Amino acid sequence: MFAFSNNTLFDFCNRLTETDSDLASIVKKFGYPPFWSRSNTFESLVHIILEQQVSLASALAALNKLKDNIQQVTPARFLLLNDEQLRACYFSRQKTTYVRNLAENLLSGKLSLDELEHLPDDEVRLRLTALKGIGNWTADIYLLMVLHRTDIFPIGDLAVVNALKKLKKLPAQTPKDDLVKIAEQWRPYRSIGAMLLWHFYLSR
Repeated sequence: MFAFSNNTLFDFCNRLTETDSDLASIVKKFGYPPFWSRSNTFESLVHIILEQQVSLASALAALNKLKDNIQQVTPARFLLLNDEQLRACYFSRQKTTYVRNLAENLLSGKLSLDELEHLPDDEVRLRLTALKGIGNWTADIYLLMVLHRTDIFPIGDLAVVNALKKLKKLPAQTPKDDLVKIAEQWRPYRSIGAMLLWHFYLSR
């Protein structure tokens, strides 16, 4: 259970790029990736849920609309909104259900975000994916961007997958299992590899 920070990101990038010349080429051409980070809050998890299977811009628009309505995005305030109000915030029926369930679990104490900070990666994943609407991709992004765990590879992330295929000059039909095997070589810095791939994807 190791984490990286803004202070260690460049060092971990250097360690990883020493073992993979393709990743090294990203740093050489585009520089180091930004330190993408989100606070360990209900709002951050809501944001990640909103990002499921939509553009980042659409998810941010929904989050901002929600904040316009309730100012502070807390479980209690979210649960005050009815279906119509949430539709006006661009929440689909499914995501309304998912976020309400998350809010209820946090308010009841069944889930504690503070506790997750001190648990191993696999246990964090188990607790999150036990909730309706939270799958491995959401758990991966939370582990990587919120808890900053060093060894997470979000294979469900389309940008990461496409960037890896492009970087390694792989066929579009390359199975995900083959991509996972490539990322295995980056242990214990797979999160850093993912951040480099996002950087590559966004910089091209």
